Amino acid sequence: MQILTLKEVDSTNFYAKNNLEALSDKTIIQALRQTFGHGRFSRKWIDLGGENLYLSFVLKPSTDFLESYSNLTQYLSVVLCEVLENYGLKPSIKWPNDVLINDKKIAGILSETVMQGTELKGLILGIGVNLNVDKKDIKKVTDKVITALNLEINEKVDLQNFTKDLVAKFFEKYDEFLLNGFRIIKQDYLNYANFLNENVKVETINGTVSGIAASITDCGELVLKNNEKDLVLTSGDIFIIERE
Repeated sequence: MQILTLKEVDSTNFYAKNNLEALSDKTIIQALRQTFGHGRFSRKWIDLGGENLYLSFVLKPSTDFLESYSNLTQYLSVVLCEVLENYGLKPSIKWPNDVLINDKKIAGILSETVMQGTELKGLILGIGVNLNVDKKDIKKVTDKVITALNLEINEKVDLQNFTKDLVAKFFEKYDEFLLNGFRIIKQDYLNYANFLNENVKVETINGTVSGIAASITDCGELVLKNNEKDLVLTSGDIFIIERE
């Protein structure tokens, strides 16, 4: 494992993709500043200062794309929740991989796959975590309800220690996860899930669907009950949870 730290970059994922051939398996790309971070549906991840986490894992587990690779973002969301619990918090997950504290988003996770024909060249798993943010800067993000770790625990967070703990926890069961897939983290994922049995709306690439979030499959998919029918969603973003 190698950690490459950059002072400033447009996106750690962009950097990893542009330099993929030269980067070895399990390389960590970390930036102190990130000017164009992004998440699902091309949403921008706003840089809120140099004491926050902007990091990408470069992974080259094989030349074939296996089913378990699709669930790496969910695996990382569980890993992050376990790290946050060490700070005395009770994190939750909004399907598929948003991590929240008190219903406020604290992290963004994005996986990108690089293929050459049918050959897998690599997986890039990016994560941004708000660790140290001034309350006034939170107001800059007007379209989201977000938080930061320092605001939740009322003290500054050591970026280096947090990074070390997250990376170590990620690789602790990484090889086992690749072999066995989502099933090995399913119960942990369900324990953190904050959306089950709720009326939800889910934004997908084909439009918006709504219904009851009934369950999660062994492959990490969301089962949505809609007009007595079951819809199985492989990707999407729950953007409204309507609680009674």
